[in-house]
Order: sequence, then structure tokens, then C-alpha cells
Amino acid sequence: MTDTDALPFSHALRPAELAARKPTRFDIAPDAATCAAIAAWAGIEALESLRLKGTLTPTGRNDWALDAEFTARAVQACVVTLAPVRTDLRETVARRYLAQMETPAGDEIEIPEDTDAEPLPDRIDLGAVALEVLELALPLYPHAPDAAPVAAQAAPPGAAPIRDEDTRPFANLKSLLGGKTGEENDKS
Repeated sequence: MTDTDALPFSHALRPAELAARKPTRFDIAPDAATCAAIAAWAGIEALESLRLKGTLTPTGRNDWALDAEFTARAVQACVVTLAPVRTDLRETVARRYLAQMETPAGDEIEIPEDTDAEPLPDRIDLGAVALEVLELALPLYPHAPDAAPVAAQAAPPGAAPIRDEDTRPFANLKSLLGGKTGEENDKS
């Protein structure tokens, strides 16, 4: 998330202004109006709570480590019945901000092994981190507990839909054997 001005929740800390030898503790939670703005931004019915609690710790000369616990309660519409579905979210957040991290250049780049590391910005926005975790943790297809499972089939006009049996690795073996079962093949 680069443009923090467009985000509904922001809590920025400047590493240059933090204690260089001890962890900075934080516990952030938006108020009710901000939760409503976050819900509208995320495209969900409601956000009843959101909290990011942890530490921002200096590591080495100029690097920082963020370790936190994220909790939230979101309300989304069921994909089947449109009934409200409450989901309790809980995630562990770990990020490393590196002052000397090289930015990849070129058309083809190699993804680093350490996916928790990113270049050290002039401001670490804890609100933006919380919103990113929220987006990734929300269920894509929330179901109400009493919603019946939905079976969807699609096929071009005039074609039969593919069944689960058709996708099994040996589905065509029976037709290759001329419809014979294993016992019939042993007799021939």
C-alpha cells in the first residue's frame, strides 16, 4: 500500500523518531466511525472491531522488525443467502523493514526467499499494515451456517457439463477397455 492518504485508517510512525535501542509498543484500534469507513472501503457490510497490538523493534543499525497480533470482527453478506455472516479474524503479523534492501529492476525479477522483508520507508504506517492484513484475511466466499451448499455447472451451449468423475486421473480407462471391468479383462 503506497498511497496512505487514500486509506480510511492510518497510524504512521517515523523510525527516525523512535528509540534506537528498545522496542516501541503499540496498540491501535479505530473508533466506530473509522470502522464504518473501513467497511465501506473493504466492500463489506460492517467492521465491528479491529485491533493491531505489538512492537516495532530496532534490529541492527537501521533495520526494524514489526511483530504484532491482528484481530478483527467483520460482517459480510453470505454468498448464497445474503444473510449477514460474522467472522472473527486472528492473524500473526511479522514484517522486517530493511534500510539497505535492493529494489529489483528490469523486466524479469526473482522473488526473494524472505517475503516478510520490505524496504524501510520514512514512515511505517501501522494502519496500512492492519488494512492489508484485513484484506488478506477476509473470507472470499462467506457462508451462513444454515446456507445450503451450491453446486454450479457451466458448459458451452450444446455441451454436457464436466462432472467430478470426468476429472479423475483414470476416468477414461473404462472406455479404453471397451467398457469391461477388471474381472472381465482377467478372463480374456
